[in-house]
Amino acid sequence: MSTHYETRYASSPKAVKAYDTEQLREEFLIENLMQEDQLVLVYTHYDRYMAGSAVPVEGPIKLETIDPLKSSYFLERREIGIINVGGDGTVEVDGEVYQLTLKDALYIGSGSKDVVFKSDDKNNPAKFYLNSAPAHKTFPTKKVSKAEANKIELGSLETANHRTVNQQIIGGIVDTCQLQMGMTELKTGSVWNTMPAHVHDRRMEIYYYLDIPQDQAVCHFMGQPQETRHIWMQNHQAVISPPWSIHSGSGTSNYTFIWGMAGENLDYGDMDVAKITELR
Repeated sequence: MSTHYETRYASSPKAVKAYDTEQLREEFLIENLMQEDQLVLVYTHYDRYMAGSAVPVEGPIKLETIDPLKSSYFLERREIGIINVGGDGTVEVDGEVYQLTLKDALYIGSGSKDVVFKSDDKNNPAKFYLNSAPAHKTFPTKKVSKAEANKIELGSLETANHRTVNQQIIGGIVDTCQLQMGMTELKTGSVWNTMPAHVHDRRMEIYYYLDIPQDQAVCHFMGQPQETRHIWMQNHQAVISPPWSIHSGSGTSNYTFIWGMAGENLDYGDMDVAKITELR
């Protein structure tokens, strides 16, 4: 098992206006997730948010601290959300074992010292997607299956954005300091997510795209509403969305994405909508 991490610094909207395609991808796209037998972490300077993955194949993977945290263990001053997007597996938290099947979520509060990821079958390994944010208080560890999620039906086939929002790690289901996570699944024939687009200047967000069929892709839109940019994305890639940026996408087929966010408040509806006809 090995740990790979990198740091991404915050970029201002003025700077991003001048980025070419390569720079845009270097700053915001996370391409190296779901590496077998590796703990992969990206530490961003947007609300000190982190995204990462753990895919245990040959053996367990331990959630280890990294130098930027300056902590004796990973969750000393942090909370974490985990969603399994692969085969069945377990997450052991200070000796207690939680079974996670496909698209089950687990919240772990700060203060938990030993977190270990395992797969039930190395030939069909679990793929744990991770999001983490700073925490000022300890809340209990809690598993939320996909079936237990708060489900919201949005959009329509006529506007190509019929989708189900599965709210899993969110107020009313799980108590957290600032972390929120969930999963949006687009119906067959729908390709647009998060329309009308919006920004929430009090929070940042990371999108992780999955269930993209082979040889298909998603075009993710970001930037200020009047200065949009795009990033083409493949299966199991994530993208950082700054608080000043919209976050929307259109695929060459339907797909799923996991959204995770943190920041000033826990109000899921705290957003400033940009009218579709006013996007530039």
